[in-house]
Amino acid sequence: MNHSPIRVAIVEDHQLYRDLLKAALDDVPDIDVVVAAEGSTHARLLIRPGEVDVALLDIELLDGNGIGLGVALRRADPDLKIVLISAQDVLEILTTLPAEDRKHWSYLSKTSSTSLNVLVDAIQKASRGESVIDGELLLRSQPRLGSPVGGLTNRQFEILRLVATGLSNQGIAELLGIASNSVVNHLSAIYATLGIPEGNNARVSAVLSFLNDTSRPAV
Repeated sequence: MNHSPIRVAIVEDHQLYRDLLKAALDDVPDIDVVVAAEGSTHARLLIRPGEVDVALLDIELLDGNGIGLGVALRRADPDLKIVLISAQDVLEILTTLPAEDRKHWSYLSKTSSTSLNVLVDAIQKASRGESVIDGELLLRSQPRLGSPVGGLTNRQFEILRLVATGLSNQGIAELLGIASNSVVNHLSAIYATLGIPEGNNARVSAVLSFLNDTSRPAV
């Protein structure tokens, strides 16, 4: 069965980086770069509702920022998925988004996510409605003293960190060598510790708590 390619928009104010991204992604069979814009104003003119599946946005733009642009683009097209890229650690910004909207946003660091495979994987997962957060940054995350996340056990914190990377329960179980129902039980305990009601948004709310209650020491 033939599948339609993922339509991607790139918004990056550095022409060299923009051109390199476009050239690399153009060689990926299931990705079609339909827009390459130099900034927020240019992007608003070129990205039309229903014509882009995933928008790859630099956060630091000369005429605005990727967060504001992403909010505006998703307001016009709620089906659009956003992948933010930045040289700065700005994970906390994602906690300002409404919980129900957060699952449509992903974040990659320019400094740690240098592999094309990582970028392609993020775009593919975003197109399927999954949220991806830069794994290298999450590995450096430590709970803030006195925070709800700080009340988790080491195993619970490890599982929550893996949830934040976008892994499924089965994926976490395979990685840790434990049963899938053990992951479910750990998640129930995590939700209880964080004061999160179990339900459709529990996973997203837990990730938001993780981002808000952890810090990432500089390396």
